[in-house]
Parts: sequence; structure tokens; C-alpha cells
Amino acid sequence: MEKIWLDHYEPGVPHSIDYPQKSLYQLFQESAEKYKDNPAVNFMGRDLTYKELHSQVNSLASALAEMGVKKGDRVAIHLPNSTQFPIAFFATLTLGAIVVPFNPLYVAREMEHQLKDSGAETIITLTRFYNMVKEVQPRTNLKNVIVSNIKDYFPGFLSLLYTMAKEKKEGDRVSIASEDYSFTDLISRHAGKFPPQVDVAPSDRAVYLYTGGTTGVSKGAILHHRNLVANCFQVKSWCTDHQDGKEVVLGVLPFFHSYGLTTILTLGLINGAKLVLLPRFELEMVLKAIDKQKPTLFPGVPTIYVAINNAPNLEKYDINSIRICISGAAPLPVEVQQEFERNTGGKLVEGYGLSETSPVTHANPVYGKNKPGSIGLPMPDTEYKIVDVESGDKELPLGEVGELCIRGPQVMEGYLNMPDETAHSLRNGWFYTGDIAKADEDGYAYIVDRKKDMVIAGGFNIYPRDIEEVLYAHPKIMEAAVAGIRDPYRGETLKAYIVPKEGEALTENEIVKYCKDNLAPYKVPKLVEFRDELPKTMIGKVLRRMLREEEKEKIQDNED
Repeated sequence: MEKIWLDHYEPGVPHSIDYPQKSLYQLFQESAEKYKDNPAVNFMGRDLTYKELHSQVNSLASALAEMGVKKGDRVAIHLPNSTQFPIAFFATLTLGAIVVPFNPLYVAREMEHQLKDSGAETIITLTRFYNMVKEVQPRTNLKNVIVSNIKDYFPGFLSLLYTMAKEKKEGDRVSIASEDYSFTDLISRHAGKFPPQVDVAPSDRAVYLYTGGTTGVSKGAILHHRNLVANCFQVKSWCTDHQDGKEVVLGVLPFFHSYGLTTILTLGLINGAKLVLLPRFELEMVLKAIDKQKPTLFPGVPTIYVAINNAPNLEKYDINSIRICISGAAPLPVEVQQEFERNTGGKLVEGYGLSETSPVTHANPVYGKNKPGSIGLPMPDTEYKIVDVESGDKELPLGEVGELCIRGPQVMEGYLNMPDETAHSLRNGWFYTGDIAKADEDGYAYIVDRKKDMVIAGGFNIYPRDIEEVLYAHPKIMEAAVAGIRDPYRGETLKAYIVPKEGEALTENEIVKYCKDNLAPYKVPKLVEFRDELPKTMIGKVLRRMLREEEKEKIQDNED
């Protein structure tokens, strides 16, 4: 495809970028020195300046080096968004070691798989997860277990209150074995120390980022420093009014996920931003944080923006500080976008990315032409093409539907320990995403759906996203998902799962009639189920796979 999209970049967005040939830690160090007195992170109301954060990074890195952690070693970070995370992240990278972020919601089986696959010998975790880590340790390569209490970086009064009222209930009051380490003790004992200087090149591995496993076995994407640095600079360039040292970023997207890791943690801290960290998404907590901390940037996912739009007493909170939100991880319904922009006065645009691409590859222009339903234009230095689904060899003309392929400096090296998967996904310099897409005459790309989510019913290829867009436009619907379930006559049939807005009543007939009025007959769901909530990943992506599995179990139970 000709780079027709370049003609539609908004003024100020470069076609190409001269990326610094530095590691992530070097860029953080420069930022910490330049903005040393500025707040770097705010967690539960307590600020840490860049000088304080940098000092603690050096202290922990010194401790890790003393334990024997060296360049190329893997360090598991098993933490929610908290002050501990950036300290652990940059301390690991300082030594040229590789960060392996872990989902804090993992059960023992998932922990064990990722620890074995990554080869991590050191883990930094929370007290509430300590017993599970100790359970799997004998079956893994873990040698060093470092433990922090979530309250360690709370303000004094809140820490005391937590100790008295919640610590035991939340599972944070545990006894640490003598051979294991306290996070805060390590930092205290190594205060003022500097870690050994390690030569870390842009081409060195920085992170093993595991895909969420929403489409099967979780895979470790190998990302180099240059991949993550490139993506930070690409995203920053997209926000043409970005101000170094002045932005405040709301950090509710988890850092174990590629989206939060790049657009909040690394992008923020290498450019002098203040990160407002929230350990999980709770609507009232988010609204209070926006009201008090006045974030200017708010990367998120559609379910977060839906929740804010539908918040009771939204008018109680001042949320007008928000200037730019790039939504990712799932399709952004047009109605959600428009209502959120009305509520905040800011810009909310849809983007697209994957763990394998660090993650951002596309976004709609923030202040330029925004095409509803589109993931927008590729980032600077990023190319894409649409190829036939069957062979993947034939590039398709504009408007035709096929598999989306990406090429750019943010694309991973490959999958850890998976040569066949790597060879299948990376071909001739292109990453095959597994997403079905099309391009228009201006170079804007549109995700039609996941390859694996496509439904074949009565001989028609049907993409659930088409139907979900229509359902989200219904005034009584808060959330919707569509999945294909087994049907003896049509092969598969469509089922819609609906979460009504609070206080609204809906019927199956009402939904079916609405769909008949707005969709081709073969796209109308045959079944409708109303729910209080939809199954989601921790970042808010709806798990269609789980919905399909539930239906399979129902069918199996009936057959038994």
C-alpha cells in the first residue's frame, strides 16, 4: 500500500522520528535529573519526587546486583499499579536484566507456567500473594523472593488505618521466611548506594510481555529497549500539544499489560510527567482521583469510559482537566466516545495495538480528522497492509477485508520459546496480527474483528463487532457482546449478551426488533441473554471466548 495516510496526519505529527539510541533506564535517568523536584508518582495521596524515585531505583538495583542479578537475567514483577512498580521496573532495567510483568490476578497454575517459561529467578511481589509464590517456588527456578506490603507507600495516617482495619482481612499480614527479602528493608539498607554500571544497548531485551491468553495459551512477546523507546516517542508525537514535565497521567490501566506499561509508565516517566497510580478500577476512586489530581492524559479502555459516562452523580466531580484520551484494547463505540467528550470537554480517540507491537500501531488524529469506527492512521515510521486470510501472501486493494499486517520499529523480536508461533506471525519483516481489517481511500484502518471471533452462520461470514456497534447505539444498553454458538442447522448462530443501563428494562423481543431495523437479516442475533456484567480481562476487554465456553458447557450438560 502506498503511504496515503501521511497526507492525513494532523499538522505537527512527523512522518518519521529520529529515535534516541538509549535504553529506557538512560532516558528515565535523564528525566529524573531534569525534573528532580517534580512529583513523579502519586499513590493513595502520597507523592514521590523524581529525585526520591531515582534514589530508590538505585538502591533496589544495588540490592538486586548484590543478590547476583545481572544482565540478561529475568525479574518477575508481580505487583498492581503502585509506587513499588516503577521502582522495581527501572531497577531491573538498570542492570540490563529483563522485566517479566505478571498479572496480579493470576492463580498458582498461571504463575507457574509464566515463571517456568520466562526462566525468572527473582520475583518482586506483594504480601497478599506471598503464600501462592511460595507454593509454586519449588517447581520453578525462583531463587530470590522480594516482598512488599501494599501499605508501604501509603501516607502515614492511611498506612496506620490500613494496618488496623484492613491488613489482615486483605491477606497482607504474613510471616516472611528468613531466606526471603523485604522490599523496603532492601531499599533502606542500600540507601545512597549506586548500582554497577552496565552497558545496555537499544538492541538488548527489556521486557518479556505475556499476551493475555484471551485467544489461547499465553505467549511471551520479546521486546527490546528500542521497541519500547520507539513506541513512547511515536505516541508522544501523536499528541502534538504534549508538554514535557507538565503532564499528569491517570494510571488505572495495569502496568503488567502493554498498553499501561508504554502509554503511562514509560512514556510518562521518561518525559517528566506525574503519574497518578490506582491499583485497580473502582469508579468512585477514579472520579475522586480525577477531581483532586487533575490529570491531563487518561489512556483507557471503552469499559472505563462507559462506566464514567454512566456514573451516578457525575456532576459532583470536576473532570474537565482531561485533555487527551486514547482508547485501546477493544472497539470504542461512537456513542461512548461522543458522550465522554461532552462530559469532559477533552478528546477521546480510538487507537489500536498489541503486546507484540509495544503496543501502539494506529490511532485517530487527536485534533485532526476522526473517523468513527476506525482505529485511525499508523504511527510515524509504521506501515500496514491487508492480506488475504487464506494464504497471507496476496495484498488486497483498498476496501477489501483481510488480515492486518504491521511493520515498524515497535514490532517485537518474536515469541519466547515458540519458534513455530514466531515463524507463523513474523513473515518477511511483517507481523501478522490475526485481526481482520480493511483500509479506506485515506489510509484509515478499520478492525472488522478477530480472526478467531468470526462467526460463520448459514454460509455468511459475520463479525460480532458490526452487531455490537449497533447495540451500543441503543439508549437503554450499557454494554453488549455478541458471540457465535453452535447450531445444528446453521453451523453457528449469533447470541447477544446485554447489560442494560441502571433502572432500564429491556426484553428479548425489543432487542431482536431493534436489530432487525438496523442490520441485515443474517446478522440479527437469534438469542439474547441479559446480564448484570460481562466477563472481562483485568484491563476491561470483554472475553468472548469465555462466553463461547459457557455455551459449550451448557450444551454438554444438556447432552449428558
